[in-house]
Amino acid sequence: MDIKQLWLNIQDFWGALDQHPLLHTGLALVLLLTIALVLGRVARYLILHGAKLLGRQPALHWVSDLRHNKVFHRLAQMTPSLLIQFGLPLVPGLSKTSLVFLGNVATAFTVLFLMLTLSALLNALLDVYARTEHARTRSIKGYVQLTKMVLYVFSAIIIVATLIDRSPLLLLSGLGAMSAVILLVYKDTLLSFVASVQLTSNDMLRVGDWIEMPQVGADGDVVDITLHTVKVQNFDKTIVSIPTWRLMSESFKNWRGMQQSGGRRIKRSLFIDASGVRFLHDEEEQRLTHVRLLTDYISRKQAELKAWNEAQGNVAAMSANRRRMTNLGTFRAYALAYLKSHPEIQPNMTCMVRQLQTTAQGIPLEIYCFTRTTAWADYERIQGDIFDYLLAVMPEFGLNLYQQPSGMDLRSGLGPAVLGASHIPEPQKKVI
Repeated sequence: MDIKQLWLNIQDFWGALDQHPLLHTGLALVLLLTIALVLGRVARYLILHGAKLLGRQPALHWVSDLRHNKVFHRLAQMTPSLLIQFGLPLVPGLSKTSLVFLGNVATAFTVLFLMLTLSALLNALLDVYARTEHARTRSIKGYVQLTKMVLYVFSAIIIVATLIDRSPLLLLSGLGAMSAVILLVYKDTLLSFVASVQLTSNDMLRVGDWIEMPQVGADGDVVDITLHTVKVQNFDKTIVSIPTWRLMSESFKNWRGMQQSGGRRIKRSLFIDASGVRFLHDEEEQRLTHVRLLTDYISRKQAELKAWNEAQGNVAAMSANRRRMTNLGTFRAYALAYLKSHPEIQPNMTCMVRQLQTTAQGIPLEIYCFTRTTAWADYERIQGDIFDYLLAVMPEFGLNLYQQPSGMDLRSGLGPAVLGASHIPEPQKKVI
């Protein structure tokens, strides 16, 4: 059978359908739907294949992000509904009501797939932005989520208005009466959006910041900032989700300033036993002059004290009238010289050793300085080395660390007394 004969047979079959208008219209609709689906598949293949070829170009690497987020896939899904919209007027025997109804349904599907395409495009733009330098300091995920939410709301209004064949402005005018309900339902969303804008615009929080918020159990690094929540990974690897608005209504500590300064503070005290504080003897002063870190200090201090005592005249002969060096003051000067000569202590930041108010636990001698590194493990190692050394060198100055009596101290102190009492002989009875 040649092509001409086949075409004549098709014309005869189609002409016979004129006697059955419903069947004629139904077959035309099925044919239109089939053509739309087939062309949709073809369009999808062509679009995806072309995007794959473009993605291989180094200058068009962002095309891979569009493919990964299915932007082209969603775009190709619009093809069948668009073909049906334009092909419905060609269907014979279709009433005006049916034409309007089917056209509105096709338009609604077109709007739906267009909304999905724009949503996928926003996700792709977020992925592209995540690879930029600004993404390390500024997160736009909250803005993207808000944009998608507005997109969903307006798309839903347009789809509903299209299906009921009414103007979208009519539905939008009804939203004014529902504003109170919307504010109540989306209260947290609005609060979170305002907080997200303030946090971002004021540069109060970034992804990667170490924050501390004890009231919610957060002490770790910020791993994600979204419209509604901020995710913090604690140092024990647990995840804490904090509502964004709480970061504005409550206080939190951000350690970014410490990390950017290049130094982390050491602020810890040694509690000196007050009973060991005394004046230095002459032989002790002579011995400590051989300590390299104290040579200049002792020489300068001896000259200062000698000049002051000579200025007092004969009254300086009495011990209470003259100034002398103490073991605590000398140890304080030694600790300060040790910190300033330490290779891992930041020399450009505050460094001091100060004596605080005496307490029942002894005399607090506070070490206040900054390390050269902000890494946690290195910081703890440096701090431990410093205090290990100071605790070990303290007896060289005749000082001891205050420590409350333990059970072992009580047993060693009371043991001889108890043992001696147990061996007291009983008095002998008189024999009458």
